[in-house]
Amino acid sequence: MTTILPENKSFENERKILITRFLKDHHIGKMLNQCNFRKTKGIPCLHLLEFLILLVFSGKNLYRILAAKNRDSFEFHKDCVYRFLNDCHYNWRKFLLMIGSSVIRNYLAPLTSEKRVNVFIVDDSLYSRSRSKAVELLARVKDHVANKYVKGFRMLTLGWSDGNTFLPLAFTLLSSADESNRLCGVASHIDKRTNGYARRKEAQFKSTDALINLLKQAQSYMIPASYLLFDSWFAFPSVICKIRELKIHTICMLKALPKIYYGYGDKRLNLKSLYAAVKKKRGRAKTLASVIVTIGYKEDGTPIQAKILFVRDKNRSREWLALLSTDIELQDEEIVRIYGKRWDIEIFFKMAKSHLRLAKEFQGRSYDSMVAHTTIVFIRYIILALESRCGQDQRTIGELFFACCDELKDLSLIEALQRVFTLLQSSLQACFQATEAEIRKLLAFLIDALPKCFKEKLAFCS
Repeated sequence: MTTILPENKSFENERKILITRFLKDHHIGKMLNQCNFRKTKGIPCLHLLEFLILLVFSGKNLYRILAAKNRDSFEFHKDCVYRFLNDCHYNWRKFLLMIGSSVIRNYLAPLTSEKRVNVFIVDDSLYSRSRSKAVELLARVKDHVANKYVKGFRMLTLGWSDGNTFLPLAFTLLSSADESNRLCGVASHIDKRTNGYARRKEAQFKSTDALINLLKQAQSYMIPASYLLFDSWFAFPSVICKIRELKIHTICMLKALPKIYYGYGDKRLNLKSLYAAVKKKRGRAKTLASVIVTIGYKEDGTPIQAKILFVRDKNRSREWLALLSTDIELQDEEIVRIYGKRWDIEIFFKMAKSHLRLAKEFQGRSYDSMVAHTTIVFIRYIILALESRCGQDQRTIGELFFACCDELKDLSLIEALQRVFTLLQSSLQACFQATEAEIRKLLAFLIDALPKCFKEKLAFCS
């Protein structure tokens, strides 16, 4: 029997069910209301959000879907979608933080041991708009991969990881703090009281100031994290001291800059001089040396100390790498292990750009549309990350998992012993032609030699 339905129709329905269940379980409608999402006409914001989240999984762009002949399920046109994306009153930052916080506290935290280290991770990536001319706050930014300047933004992203699952929490599309590098300014019609204008002002911050702002907002949602991980781009003593004031430790890579000094004893040395001054381990040790240094002072004059760990660069045998940790009690191997979680954000960037169509799905000119589109891409990743964790971690089965564990434990103590004695009885009868009385006498002797708890269990089973 043939069918006129496309082969991937069932997969589309499964994805729709997955997205709908996520929106319902996390009460996304209530979150939208708390984040100032209001419909301007007849289509609820929740329906538009669900449609946009599902868009990437359809394999078509917005035009092809809305232009299709069979569009009974869509009661809106593209103008409705762009009004939703371009609205400057919606608080997309708060919305994304609320979703991330809900997933972490209600789903991931119960699956994570209290001894496990949860971390914040921050990094930036290129948000390219190389073919654009009239985009709000468009700037010339450095593409470190191609080693040239291109048109676009720096997408500064703050994420959370427990070592297994990474979730993006907040971001800002940085233009340029230098006005001469900005190709376009802020639209004149934007109300300065709106959330969109606040995001535009933040886009003109320095990256280090924007980092502190993102971290403060994430901490206000009580997201559990002990360390902040980042690469050497933000590893300046002044920035690390500001982060330490927020009661969170830092683990980061250091760059050997000649004018960045650290207090060692009564001297102030840069990183290369510090490496030359400390005593190194002999042989082929992976960790070459570690030293406690001073990176700054508190307002009351108390020094802020940090541990600098020198490790061998496996790619270049004669070179070394330096890691800094403001938690000086951490062991050297633990610093390296925790910093290894930073790679999760690189995987996220690759996934968002290659598969979730970051910066490719919509080509709006307003800054609000880019913020909205990026938030939707991040929500897609959160849904996929949570679904992947639920598919791999057996504890997400809930009480059934623990009931199964208890049942297996009972079988190992009760039924297993009973089966051993039953097998022994049948073996004695088959191999040695022992009588029933002799077998019972031997089994009684063996049972009597067992601990009291086993005797009671075997008596109960028999």
